[in-house]
Amino acid sequence: MTTTAKERGRPRKFDRDQVLRQAMEVFLDRGYDGASIGDLTAAMGINAPSLYAAFGCKEALFREALDLYVNAAGPRTLDELGRHGITARAAIEAMLREAAKRFGNGRGCLVVLGATHRTADNEAVFRDLAERRSETQALIRRRLKQGVAEGDVPGAADVSAVAAFYSTVLNGLSLQARDGASRKQLAGVVDCAMKAWDGLVGEERPAVT
Repeated sequence: MTTTAKERGRPRKFDRDQVLRQAMEVFLDRGYDGASIGDLTAAMGINAPSLYAAFGCKEALFREALDLYVNAAGPRTLDELGRHGITARAAIEAMLREAAKRFGNGRGCLVVLGATHRTADNEAVFRDLAERRSETQALIRRRLKQGVAEGDVPGAADVSAVAAFYSTVLNGLSLQARDGASRKQLAGVVDCAMKAWDGLVGEERPAVT
């Protein structure tokens, strides 16, 4: 049977969720700026018109891939902050250790490394990633305030400064992983960060019952 011109021009069907995951992998490896449309279409197994038809543009594709990444991977790290029955210190340490374990694959975190420099072409993406990192810091600060309320963090502790410190460590783990640090080395960074706890907030007190 001869294929008609109309059939040849018909967009190829594909699994949208699958190609989105493949795009996410490309962005993880190369970042927003380093991932070209050619890189993306090659990994996704579709042509450029199909990409634009399905996702709109590269920026829109990245945002969907970022949401997929955060929903699939991010909560495993940040959920540690919400664990019940542990102190703020234990929650923050659990968060960092989960990150060290997950980032140990050498790729780091897309929220941290997706767009490391602001340019005219990535302004909106850069701003979105910065806002997401700020939200993570706010979650850490909220957990510290909970610790103050529950009595395991001294009331005089500068929770904003402590939250900024540990969010910096969290982001730094991603960069160290991208630079080739092993899981063991990342765990060592977490060890050092937690040794700094008492100096940052003071001696931990038993929770009030």
